[in-house]
Amino acid sequence: MKQYIQISPSDNVAVALATLPEGTVVAAGESRFPLVEQIPAGHKFALEALQPGREVIKYGSRIGVASSPIPRGGWVNEKNIHTCLAGVQAYAYHPVSLAEAQCHGVSPVFMGYRRPDGNVGIRNEIWIIPTVGCVNGIAGKLAALLKTETGGKGVDAIRAFTHNYGCSQLGDDHENTRKILRNMVLHPNAGAVLIVGLGCENNRPEAFREMLGEYDTSRIRLMVCQEVDDEIACGMSLLREMYAIAREDKRTPVPLSALRVGLKCGGSDGFSGITANPLLGAFSDRLVALGGTTVLTEVPEMFGAETLLMDRCATRELFDKTVAMINGFKDYFIRQGQPVYENPSPGNKAGGISTLEEKSLGCTQKAGTSAVRDVLAYGDRLSRPGLNLLSAPGNDLVAATALAAAGCQLVLFTTGRGTPFGTFVPTLKVSTNSRLYRHKSHWIDFDAGTLLEEDSLDSLCDRFVQFVCRVADGQPTCNESRGDSGFAIFKTGVTL
Repeated sequence: MKQYIQISPSDNVAVALATLPEGTVVAAGESRFPLVEQIPAGHKFALEALQPGREVIKYGSRIGVASSPIPRGGWVNEKNIHTCLAGVQAYAYHPVSLAEAQCHGVSPVFMGYRRPDGNVGIRNEIWIIPTVGCVNGIAGKLAALLKTETGGKGVDAIRAFTHNYGCSQLGDDHENTRKILRNMVLHPNAGAVLIVGLGCENNRPEAFREMLGEYDTSRIRLMVCQEVDDEIACGMSLLREMYAIAREDKRTPVPLSALRVGLKCGGSDGFSGITANPLLGAFSDRLVALGGTTVLTEVPEMFGAETLLMDRCATRELFDKTVAMINGFKDYFIRQGQPVYENPSPGNKAGGISTLEEKSLGCTQKAGTSAVRDVLAYGDRLSRPGLNLLSAPGNDLVAATALAAAGCQLVLFTTGRGTPFGTFVPTLKVSTNSRLYRHKSHWIDFDAGTLLEEDSLDSLCDRFVQFVCRVADGQPTCNESRGDSGFAIFKTGVTL
């Protein structure tokens, strides 16, 4: 097994694949030299002496500049390099030609649920969704009663998705709540949805009903608690009717092109951009080649790598929308009086990530090499196959919720530190290193750490595609097995 990796020939740093003691002799080109201090696993060391102001290169791109002298063989971290990021800037469109990936050896179908509106789900669940937080208790009680009464037989899950919003919100916050809740109600992973309203909230139940557009009224029902005598009895009557319909749904063969997959990372470490994120990138390219859809979000974790995505935009219009998305998020930081580079997190730094540019260059690898086919605002729903960009923050649950609400039936989530969370669709965790996979096997579904050993990206991607297909066929993810599912809505303004 290698002791370290130089990712690109132009890099002036290398990454330790295991903790390397001080004095370990390493090679750069034809020369050999000792490390002048211990280098933790996943962290960087200098392949040449770096003076203050010298660019630090990783992934073949600048991740910052040296802020103090770094000797050859020295540990490169957040204490001796700093970001080069600033605020809003102008961008130029330099489109690149992109080769289409091949998806060999992959089953052309998965077993999914075809919905009356033409969409496809990978789960058949009954959801209870409040229009406002005031009725959370009622929603939770209804879910518990239906589970007890039916044992959940014939459906994949019965869930109440409670939240704190739907009233006392203004402007964008109010509309964001309405859009996310609407998208959840219409999501194909739900075979039936009971909407529970109070009756006096800002998110007025009748207006919310109109926002849904045309829908299957046998599978989506609305109860306004202030208008019924006994909300539990009424809710259970509606749920029994919907349950009788949903339990009859059956899986049928569906082309893999119907799969819509969100791409997310959290608790990243120095291996994220070497193992798990490139694996998701390879998967994304294969799915897109089959006519499927993948979605990249976490806009603040594009800062420093955004031009790589901009140059992959299929049209000038998409380039302009990407520029607006990036600069719009920078404006959001500036309006709040916060620096745009307030990242990476303490856990990221402990794992070997030193600047936001370094984090972003690893993060965006989840998008592979395909052309960008659409750019979505927060709360928008998917309409075009291929690689999409979605405006949302980096926060794990907020971003994963935005991906699911856009229409993704599944979220792929890479992590080097580990996390148990999941959003309201299956959230498949991929570890960047095998130690985490072994340590938290009840959190992690798939190990990408084998890429640090003898595994090739192609062979691992073959296995990963088949694993994703099994999850789409109904195999539960760790977060589903543990019952770790929820959602969070992006909030930026005033609460009354």
